[in-house]
Amino acid sequence: MRAGERNLITDVAGLVVGNANDAGLRSGATVLLGERPFVAAVNVMGGAPGTRETDLLAPDRIVQEVDALVLSGGSGFGLDAASGVVDALRARGRGFAVGDVRVPIVPGAILFDLLNGGDKSWTESPYKALGRAALEAAGRDFALGSQGAGYGATTANWKGGLGSASAVLDSGITVGALVAVNALGQVTVGDGPEFWAAPWEIGKEFGGLGLPARFPPAQAPRPGKRMGEATTIAIVATDAILTRAQALRLATAAQDGMARAIVPSHTPFDGDLVFAGATGLRELPDPSADIFQLGHAAACCLARAIARAIYLAEPLPGDLQPAWASRHRRG
Repeated sequence: MRAGERNLITDVAGLVVGNANDAGLRSGATVLLGERPFVAAVNVMGGAPGTRETDLLAPDRIVQEVDALVLSGGSGFGLDAASGVVDALRARGRGFAVGDVRVPIVPGAILFDLLNGGDKSWTESPYKALGRAALEAAGRDFALGSQGAGYGATTANWKGGLGSASAVLDSGITVGALVAVNALGQVTVGDGPEFWAAPWEIGKEFGGLGLPARFPPAQAPRPGKRMGEATTIAIVATDAILTRAQALRLATAAQDGMARAIVPSHTPFDGDLVFAGATGLRELPDPSADIFQLGHAAACCLARAIARAIYLAEPLPGDLQPAWASRHRRG
């Protein structure tokens, strides 16, 4: 297993990603767009999720494909980002056909960043415009760190951010992950530079630091955020042909990557959620073995993407938390 050409989720053929940020708001949105509709599913393990149209993603629903997936800051207000994407896709003629009407299918998830020091005194939600702007910016290359849905994110001890990673299996199938990290838990081992995700790092994508020689004593963590203030929201995707039930299994397996990279994760205070998408461009050469390998690769990619989000986050004026880079980046 090796990283894809870009080491981004857009190494999965058929997908593009766009970000939009508002520095004054200290928030943003990220859109993953399919060049054509794609199979999608979702798995929720956190206790405080905020979502749009996730019920539509159950395997037994009539609509089996989506046009885009949206990750956004802004808590409940951020769900408007998906509305901006829906409007823009409708103007492009995209969407599920019902008679002569087309309805773009755009599930979304949000994280809480309303107490990060940004100006939240709007009279009309800015997230609809952010969603539209993120869609218009979508391409194969996109920035990580303090970008998009991760722009105003935080963790227990470091600034959060937006991360992505990819992997190419021996079969040629590609898997990728995209994540906005706003966790209650820690992505590093204590306040040191080492990442919990280190065993799954490819090359030096988040510093090549490995794990520390000693670990801090085990102790029961205390929540640093209140109920509803924390969430890590993610998308994993592949170019394989999957049913929605298989995509659901991919999302479920990918949650292991969150647990590998964030300690603790899946708490009652987090809204941890993983979407899975399949663009359906490659046959599974060996369905049983390939599904097994896809789940493992998705978990590894998500763990790596989470570490990259914190590793690449940049310090900005007015930050309430230090960026990992300001304390530990070498060179």
